[in-house]
Amino acid sequence: MTMLKLFGIIFFCGLLSPSQEVLSGLSCAVSPGAMQNVLSDAILQNGLLQQHLQGLVLPNIMGEGGLLNSPTSITGLHLVKVQLPRLSVVLLPGIGVQLTIAAKLELSGNCLVGLLSELIDISVDVNITANIKCTNFESGTVQVVIEDCLCVLGAIKIKLLSGLLSLSVNEIVLKQLTATLPGLLCPVVDIVVNLVNIQLLGTLNAVIPVGTAGTIHYQLASLPFTSGLFLGLDLDGAVKQVGGSIIPHDSSPSALPPLLDKLLVLGLRQSFLNAVLSLLIQIPPQTFTCTPEVFSGASRLQEAITTLVPAGCPTCHGTSPLSIKLTLFGNPLILLEENKATVELSVMIQVFIKRLDGPILNLLLLKADLGLNAHVSIAGGRLVLGLSLG
Repeated sequence: MTMLKLFGIIFFCGLLSPSQEVLSGLSCAVSPGAMQNVLSDAILQNGLLQQHLQGLVLPNIMGEGGLLNSPTSITGLHLVKVQLPRLSVVLLPGIGVQLTIAAKLELSGNCLVGLLSELIDISVDVNITANIKCTNFESGTVQVVIEDCLCVLGAIKIKLLSGLLSLSVNEIVLKQLTATLPGLLCPVVDIVVNLVNIQLLGTLNAVIPVGTAGTIHYQLASLPFTSGLFLGLDLDGAVKQVGGSIIPHDSSPSALPPLLDKLLVLGLRQSFLNAVLSLLIQIPPQTFTCTPEVFSGASRLQEAITTLVPAGCPTCHGTSPLSIKLTLFGNPLILLEENKATVELSVMIQVFIKRLDGPILNLLLLKADLGLNAHVSIAGGRLVLGLSLG
């Protein structure tokens, strides 16, 4: 069983025209649903948005027209809780990603109406929409830029401990929150998105050890690009042997099949897999002694061979067991066809006997090409190649 680490692709970025030409041995396409799941986990489920909103403090609200037209002031207004946050993603072809976050903010503060001071609780529905794109690609990294951040307020509910509330207080609160909340929430979203970008880009720039034989280093090869149906990522993979020498492979662009009902399609070029297999499959020479217990018919084969041994070699006659040595010859190759994968191995087969005085007598040298059926599957975040002799 041969196993190759599959990239833990959790990612985020948008953004150039899909006509951009790239050079890469790896490509992947991601559906909007997959992106939405990843971003929802990173921003909402992990509490990142709530954490950065906790420090939100609103300016004091001052106005006229409370009870009996008394001056109204609301001070110390701060966020208490974020309720029911929801996140949705829309791909903007050739532009990037539109991220929408809907939530209910619960605020609390002190309200002074005339001479009456009491606690005030405010709940407000907010809907934040931001267009996001990546720019400044360099060495596998990109910079996230938020454009056109729009914050729209929905229903607002105000509650005073005394229950005494005039329509004018509602108007004052609505006016002040409409003027101040967008300027406070959009910068928070910008910070959160950039933190998520740094976190998730780390999964697209990694060095994976391949046993003790070498490493696979992959990273973004260019800016991501979007269509209305998917976000595309091209990765550049370098397969290195121990010591740092790179195993070359064809890095020309490769087309991906449509997503259809899949969340993610990852394409690996045949030439890239060949470079990886040259690291994975490094079989040392194997020697088998053909005794009757391990090789049926070995005694009869050996009897037949001894008749061919020159009479001038009395020490070879019936005294040394027949041995077979298999040595990997050249690099393995994988051939990808529709619904089929085959790994080709070239081996050198050496049939010999070891004489009592030490030297080896070669009876047969044969180069053989073996075709191994490869069963490809994904398990536990790994690409698994199960090989069997065809």
